[in-house]
Amino acid sequence: MKPPQIKNILVVAESIDVEDSSGTKGRVALIKNLKKAGFEVVVYHYTRRDIQLEGIPCVAIKEDRKSILFFLSRFERFLRYKFKLFLHKPLEKTFGFSFTVFNDRNSIVAALKNVDMEPDLVLTLSKGGSFRPHHALLKIPEWHSKWMAYMHDPYPMHHYPKPYTWTEPGAPKKEAFIRDISEKAAFSAFPSQLLKEWMVQFYSSFLRTGVIIPHQLVEKEMVDVNFPVYFNPREFNILHAGNLLGARNPKILVNAFKKFLRLNPRAMKSSRLLFLGGNNQRLEKESKSENIFVSNEYVSFDLVYHMQQHTAVNIILEAKSDISPFLPGKFPHCISSNKPILLLGPRKSEARRLLGEEYPWWSEIDDEERIINLLSQLFLKWEEISGNFNVDYSEIKYYLSEEHLKNVIQTLGSQ
Repeated sequence: MKPPQIKNILVVAESIDVEDSSGTKGRVALIKNLKKAGFEVVVYHYTRRDIQLEGIPCVAIKEDRKSILFFLSRFERFLRYKFKLFLHKPLEKTFGFSFTVFNDRNSIVAALKNVDMEPDLVLTLSKGGSFRPHHALLKIPEWHSKWMAYMHDPYPMHHYPKPYTWTEPGAPKKEAFIRDISEKAAFSAFPSQLLKEWMVQFYSSFLRTGVIIPHQLVEKEMVDVNFPVYFNPREFNILHAGNLLGARNPKILVNAFKKFLRLNPRAMKSSRLLFLGGNNQRLEKESKSENIFVSNEYVSFDLVYHMQQHTAVNIILEAKSDISPFLPGKFPHCISSNKPILLLGPRKSEARRLLGEEYPWWSEIDDEERIINLLSQLFLKWEEISGNFNVDYSEIKYYLSEEHLKNVIQTLGSQ
């Protein structure tokens, strides 16, 4: 007998506001590609304001502001800010999660009771360290047989690879929560093969239920987007987009770039290293350099994407570690540009796995001499072909496409 075909997909998303995080950008790209792949998609989201995606029915879930959990959450917050009485850690240690999370979960459950469709698949999407839609689906057992839990990152935090790992309050309860998901969701999805393998170490059920759905490639039409004064597309721009989290240290890259300029004096006039995104305080001194630009505030997604498509080189900067099981959210944007990617990170990483072990422009984050050498190679190649330096990523593009996504979803019925 043929397995039932999946046609109708209900997406329960934490947010669909692409400006709030790189995670949300990736989730929205996935939603759009599900629609492009031919599925009927309905989105219930907890952005708590009306956002619509073209051609996709979207319902904004309202927060229940009359429940006892809501008042408890606001009272705890009031004590924290008014009297510096920090109860959130002992509360999380006791209950595993905050009153806010529990109220949000109940708000989502209440909204899902009114869904006017019979889904073949229910996909929960979240961001950061929050899994509110997953909390909600655990409370709807009648959907467990058609539930796909998307696991965007390791969780809890003590399951992260070093140097990210740390232990949160209520860690055992958080661990029990993920174990519950791994055992009750019919399917689980991971953006990377290495992330699935990493999580299977802690939750063996993911081996049985897990599929790989990488961050999606969605071609964006750029209209009425002008380049800022600090970006000249005719120059040798080396662009890093996104926040520099604590473990992603750009110090060696910056030093290597300065030495590259000294070794290649003619590159001085046409080369620029750019860091776009917030939380770049550690580069405050560097921003005074004529050849280094550091944004002081958030740069819109459309503008960043536009520059990624027209830069000479895109940078993916990862932490110093033995492994990076994450597929960076900006990876598809870098691939769509057809520009070389300067990949700085561990030897074992998902980005390197996809680019291939023989990919020429990879280095450990702290190998200054190699980074200098790679920058020199990239500049000479860019100079040689008058800036028209393109890379063939066709195989990776298929892997990140709606066609491949459709094949993955349609194989679920046979699992």
